[in-house]
Amino acid sequence: MTQEIASKRAFGAPAPLEFSRWLALGAVAGPLVLTLAWLVLGALRPGFSHISQPISGLGVGPNAPWMNLAFELSGLLTLAGLVGAFRTIQELGVGARCICIALLAPSPLGGAMDGVFTYQSFFLHFVGFLIAFGTAVPGFLVAGTLLRRIPSWRRFGGWLMLAGPLTLALTGLFLVTFNPADAGAGRGVAGLTERVALIELQAWFAALGWLAFRSGKTV
Repeated sequence: MTQEIASKRAFGAPAPLEFSRWLALGAVAGPLVLTLAWLVLGALRPGFSHISQPISGLGVGPNAPWMNLAFELSGLLTLAGLVGAFRTIQELGVGARCICIALLAPSPLGGAMDGVFTYQSFFLHFVGFLIAFGTAVPGFLVAGTLLRRIPSWRRFGGWLMLAGPLTLALTGLFLVTFNPADAGAGRGVAGLTERVALIELQAWFAALGWLAFRSGKTV
């Protein structure tokens, strides 16, 4: 009996539903924080181009502390939201819930890492980028597969499975178009391709958090 009680209190066991529902909104708030940060700070920075320059450029120079804080806060909010979302989906077993969280958690952590290691620490910053985008690809595929087993989540699970290859393709497009020298000189379209990839990635997290919040209300 003691072991059974302990297992119910494990990390993957369903949390009180109302708390998990509100925690899931972190996956909505995190992307909003980062998006507003690069939109506002980019507009305030003279000569900055959203078309040619990646948002990492805002992490150095004027207003850099605010941009880096946005990276970190966005990552932590999104991570909390993922935990809340999957704990709200009580139809998932403990093992499936833990797998989904474990596979998707590195993505927002990679984003937070880019707030700690700025563009000036290029290697570690690039590692954070690869973690943020690269780990989401298998994470979306696995989470989508598991969610498709739940009738009320079947449609979203199917879309999430498509999100894996789409994220991979958009990440590849950014890498192909990115050249540090061109970005620094305000040439090329790397800023645009990065923003498209970033919005696509974060939109899935936001959708997951919002749907979990809504579905938990009706359980």
